[in-house]
Amino acid sequence: MVQNPHLVLCVDDELVGLKVRKILLERAGYQVLTALDGTSGLRLFETEPVEAVVLDYSMPGMHGGEVAGRMRQIKPQVPILLLSAYIGLPSEVTSLVDLYMTKGEGAPILLQKLQSLLRQSVTTQ
Repeated sequence: MVQNPHLVLCVDDELVGLKVRKILLERAGYQVLTALDGTSGLRLFETEPVEAVVLDYSMPGMHGGEVAGRMRQIKPQVPILLLSAYIGLPSEVTSLVDLYMTKGEGAPILLQKLQSLLRQSVTTQ
């Protein structure tokens, strides 16, 4: 359980996956904001004190790589974990994020990687 609840932004166009991820993270002690597309995700990212992002790659309009690129311009220090159903995304996409994992890796791995990212973020600030 997370002692000091970190604020995590989840961006995914699949509502069911987004809701499941929100429940998972909240049960692990995180505060969670959600967005169903890149544009609304960027708006929340700009206006809220987000400490980490869990970002889907495949979304209509703006894919996760484009969203991550814009987030890096706004708050470069905020860690981004990119989720994708695809294996082997282009390096120009994966270079914009701190960690990349496939959706099939499961909830325990997601929680472990997010916790690791937040730990690294705190020690580098």
